[in-house]
Amino acid sequence: MRVWKFGDDVDTDAIIPGRFLTINDPRELAEHAFEGVRPEFAREVREGDVVVAGRNFGCGSSREHAPHALLGAGVRVVIARSFARIFYRNAINTGLLALVCGEADDIEDGDTIIVDTSKAIARVSGIEYQLEPIPAFLQEIVNAGGLVEYAKKLKELPLCTELR
Repeated sequence: MRVWKFGDDVDTDAIIPGRFLTINDPRELAEHAFEGVRPEFAREVREGDVVVAGRNFGCGSSREHAPHALLGAGVRVVIARSFARIFYRNAINTGLLALVCGEADDIEDGDTIIVDTSKAIARVSGIEYQLEPIPAFLQEIVNAGGLVEYAKKLKELPLCTELR
């Protein structure tokens, strides 16, 4: 997986410009991802690539289009020193794994990265970077493909009718 590196305070308008908010198809949104800041991203990103950033990734508006654009581009994981709160929840709710890494600044653009969520580490050129583990229930939401899919699976579970 290739690293696409970004700095601090990457706002949702940089991820997907506001003029594309009428689009709801993640693949079509992906065609415009990072258009104003890294125009090559949409052409060159590959399934499984990882976005790595500094502090406050996803600040700005609360648009869900930003994680949808990344998912449509094949990005399944974003690693950052910190996330804007609303982006973090939108990412999880749409099935995009958002992981905090205090050493994200040390990871370089173009590096090959392996993310091991079970051990909460990312490996780059033999160096292991510690990731903050996410709670199991949030991982379940991501694994299900987002909050809607997770809720559908919960709905399929038998309900307990006995009160104790």
